[in-house]
Parts: sequence; C-alpha cells; structure tokens
Amino acid sequence: MVDRDREWDFYLRLLSSSARDSNLANDPASDPSLLQAVKKLHEICKVEESEDLVARVYPQIYKLFQRSVASLSQSQTSNGLLLLAVLQFFLDFGEVVLHDADPSLTTFFRSCLSREFADPVVAEATLNFLSENKKKLLTSFPNLLPQFFPLLLKLIAWNGEKLEKPFQKVFPGLISPGSFLPLFPSLVDLPILVVALEKVERTSGSLIGSSIASIQKSAAPEMLLALMDEAYTGSTIGDGGGDSESEDSSAIDVADPLFLDLLKDENDGLAERHWGSPGMAAALQAAINTPQSYRLKEALNITPRLLDVYFAIGLRDMNDSLICALIPLLMSRNATIFPDKVFSHEVRKRLLEFMLAAFQLSPDFIALLKSLQKPITDRLGEAYETPENTELALQLCWAIGEHGGGGDSHKDAARELFESLELLLYENLSSSRLGLRQDSSLSSNGATFRNSSQARLLCFVVTAIAKLATYHRELQPRARVSLSKVARSQISDVRVWSRARDYLGLMNEPAICLSVLGPSHGQVKNPGLVNWSEGGRKMIAHIPFYILGVQEGPPFRDFSFSEILPRK
Repeated sequence: MVDRDREWDFYLRLLSSSARDSNLANDPASDPSLLQAVKKLHEICKVEESEDLVARVYPQIYKLFQRSVASLSQSQTSNGLLLLAVLQFFLDFGEVVLHDADPSLTTFFRSCLSREFADPVVAEATLNFLSENKKKLLTSFPNLLPQFFPLLLKLIAWNGEKLEKPFQKVFPGLISPGSFLPLFPSLVDLPILVVALEKVERTSGSLIGSSIASIQKSAAPEMLLALMDEAYTGSTIGDGGGDSESEDSSAIDVADPLFLDLLKDENDGLAERHWGSPGMAAALQAAINTPQSYRLKEALNITPRLLDVYFAIGLRDMNDSLICALIPLLMSRNATIFPDKVFSHEVRKRLLEFMLAAFQLSPDFIALLKSLQKPITDRLGEAYETPENTELALQLCWAIGEHGGGGDSHKDAARELFESLELLLYENLSSSRLGLRQDSSLSSNGATFRNSSQARLLCFVVTAIAKLATYHRELQPRARVSLSKVARSQISDVRVWSRARDYLGLMNEPAICLSVLGPSHGQVKNPGLVNWSEGGRKMIAHIPFYILGVQEGPPFRDFSFSEILPRK
C-alpha cells in the first residue's frame, strides 16, 4: 500500500511538472515517461476504485490532453499512443468527473488520427482501443464510428492485411442508417483509395505526421487557377507542363474533385463519383500499366471480405427503404469496378448475390424500383453493352420471373416489366435471324461466346415471360404469342426454341404450370397443384412428357415425380 502511494505521488508530480517544462509543454509526447505516468495512474484508480483519486488526477490528465492536441501541428513525435491512453481514462472515469468524452474522441479522430493513420503502431493501437471499447462507444456515442468511416478505411487501406483481423472486429460499428449508403462506394473503391494515398506519398512525402486535409485545402486554389487557365487560354486541367513525361503524369491530380472525395476523413453523405472523369481514367490506366504494389494487392484481397460483412449486416439490420435505395447503386457500380480480373469477379458476385437476396427478402422491391426509378428496365436495355451488363440482365430476368414482377398486388408494374422483356425478346429474335450480332472483327471463339451469351439471355427472358404470365393470368394471351414466335423462329440454338415450346405445352396444363412456374413459396393449396417436397413419394398418371425432355410423343407409362425431381 505504501509503495502504491509512492507511485501515485511520483507519477502525479511527473504530470504536473511536465506542464511547467517549456519543452514538454509544447510537445508532451516527446517524453515517453508521460505515457507511462498516465497508464500507471489509470491502473491505480481502477484498482483502488476511489472516486477521490480520480478527481485528483483528472485535472492534470485533462490539461495534458489539451497540450498534446495543441502541439500536433508542430510536434515531431507521434501523439497517438498518449492520446489513446488519456481517452481510455476519460471513457472509464468520465461519469465520475462528469466528463463528456464525445468532444475528446472527435478531436482525436480529426486532429491526431488524420495525421497518424499511416503509422502502423498508432493504427494498431487505435483499432485495439476501438475494439476493447466497442460496446461503450456504440451505446454512448453511436454516431462516432459511422461519422469517421472514411478515415478508418484509409487506415486499413494503408496498413493492409496485418491489421485486417482487428479491423474486422470494429467494422460492424461503422455501419449505421446514416452511413449505410455512403459506405458502399467507399468499400468498392478501396483499391482506388490505395492508389490515391500512394500518389500523395510520392508527391508530398511520408503520410505519417502530415494531414491530408491540408493537401485538400491547398489543392482548392490550384484547381481554381487551373479552371481560370482553361477559360482564358483553352488549355485543359489535365494538360501537363514540362514534366508531362514523368512517372506520375498519368496518376490522379491532387486538384481532381474525385481525389478530394476519396481522401476525405468524415462521412458527408452519398456523393456521386464520376468514373468517367479524367482523373479516374488516368488513375485506372496507371494502375493497369504499372506493377501492383503490395498495398494494392492486399486491398484487392480485403475488399470482398469486408463486403461480405457489409451485406450481411445490411440484410439483417437495415430497414427496407435503405436496402431498396442501395439496389440502384449496386446496378450502377456493377460495370465500374477496379479493373482487376479476380477482384472484379469476386465483387460482382457479391453484388448480384445481395441483390437477389434483397428481392427474396422483399419482392416488392422489384415493383418499387420499376415504378419509382426504373433502374431495372434501364439495365435490361443495356444488356449487350458489356458482359457485365449481360450478367446483370440475366439475374434481373430471373428475379422478375421468380417473384412475379413484385407479386399479385403489383399488376401494373408486372405489365410494364413484361413489355420490357417482350421488347428485349423481339429485338434479340430479329438480330439472331439476321445475324446482326456477328462481328467480322471477332475471332471464331469470340463469336461463339457471343452467340452462347445471347442464347443464355434469351432462355432467361423466355422463362421470365412464362413465369410472369403464370403469376398474372391476364398476360397469358400475350405470353402465348411471344413464346409461339420463339418456338417457330429460326434461331440456331435449340435451347431457346425448345424451352419456349416446353413452356407453351405447360400452359395447356394449368395445374402443372402453376406448380412448375408459379411462386416457390406462399402458394394457395388448390386441387391439382403439386407439392414438390412430397414428389419423391407420389405417382401421377399424367405428367407432360416434354418435362422429361427425353423423347417425343405421348408417355408409354406412368412416371414418378422422383424421375423429374433432382436427386439429393
């Protein structure tokens, strides 16, 4: 007990004397003993559980915090560890001394972490601090982490996979109703953020101890001068000077608005990122033409794993309006992803999986998107612009058919979607007959792939039309006409016209048709409907033979459902 009292007096005097030392007063972090003093005093307060001790030491620790923050711009020493130790004291004993830690936490993020996120020691200590205090932070300061998610993404983008595990513990706290939508493009663009940070390091030196916010502020007058130069001389902002052939001439310009948006520290809402801007085009071209840095490679690996957590939390915790608002963003970003083959495949797979899961969760989204924003029909119209758009159109066709265009209560939206599918079908029938999609510049393999892709899309469209007509019987006459045209067409791919013929045959058997093409859940139990879960144990005297797809003509015996149901 006597030793602890001596320790207490020693460290308390150390704090008070540091305030009188002119050198330490201007740069407290330069004396490592102060960090030790704060930790020991904090430890003694926790062990003794004495409010009197907390009240005695609080004024000295608060003054130390103020001096450290004030010295950040001139300090040559890292202040992160010292400030984190002080913040831990504020969180643990704030109620005792009536100290609101929110302003102190905000100050740490804005003034300290924005300068020291690239320091691996400070970055790891910050993540450990946030992880250990996650429950208290989310309860008492729920807006803190969502507000500073851009800064924390910079931290993980720069420090990479070695800090991924502690970051994964903190990451769910970044997701809130206010950050859910803005966080999505920032996650997808994590590799671009790495490119931007590396550009800053090459042009401005080490990121440790320098505030990117100052770079952003200094870039504003440069951009204004560039705009004036463009107006008066006709030169463009992207025109280079005498060093236009330098190594970084193709990288992002610090005055580019996209660059400024990428490097922001705080969540300021959902901003449109112009992937067609000269700065973005230059950044992507530079990334393609130069070997990938180890940081970029790690960001390409981390991003899909973060998206898994993001989408899981979105489906579990976010309300329908936010999920519905996210779907158009997914569709617009499907074709604008960092051009790495493996990365783009992994990200697009997750985008499509989330979109289909959202439609499964609430089929009304299909009708709402069609009625309010029309992104679905826009994407169907872009089906052949790129392979990515084709895959997106395939998935949308499947969702439209599977969920009946939004369900029985959305007949107007279902009719409009049916008309869009009908138009897509007729356009492709025409181009297939006339060979308009044959491109002499394509190799035989390229032409084969294109024809196969078109046949695959037509199969999905035909299925969606048949399913919509099954949900909404008023569409059946038009569906019969559409499917008949396909069945009689001269399309070379047998999969398309045979599928149309099969669906026409199914429509002549209403009960079987509703069982096969109707809704997969929530079906009304009508006589003649098939319960597919019991199909392996029942026999039926008349199964249309075209379902079996084995041979033409009437069936020569009764078939079991187990013969047409997939085996486990």
